[in-house]
Amino acid sequence: MPGDVRALLPSIHRPEAEVTDLNSLKYTAEHEWIALEGDIATVGITDYAADKLGDVVFVEVPGVHSDVSAGQVCGEIESTKSVGELYAPLTGEVVAVNDGVVDDPSLVNSDPFGDGWLIKLRVDPSAVAELLDRAAYVALTGGEA
Repeated sequence: MPGDVRALLPSIHRPEAEVTDLNSLKYTAEHEWIALEGDIATVGITDYAADKLGDVVFVEVPGVHSDVSAGQVCGEIESTKSVGELYAPLTGEVVAVNDGVVDDPSLVNSDPFGDGWLIKLRVDPSAVAELLDRAAYVALTGGEA
């Protein structure tokens, strides 16, 4: 990311090291990122959201085979600062949950775009087009994302 101070840091210190191109992701106004591969959407919260939350101490996600609806609450993220709701970015079926982040919620802070992913959904791929692109998400955060 040209002009980004984080680009100067060693990759081990950059949470986005696992995702090579943040511009390839889609985003929500609720600060979630979505990576689409075929009809499977991997969902996590952004580094901006993780930073605003503070140290995450608890993550609750829906179970595998659960149906979720776009815009509806489907989980919870608790930090030392607050409790936040996790909203389903798309309608679909949960096909995987990240047990690692449930067992070690700090992954949301340390690697939000990598090991800190939350759930994988089977979705209608065309629905992703309605989500924010990187430029729109950065604008939403006032350029802080």
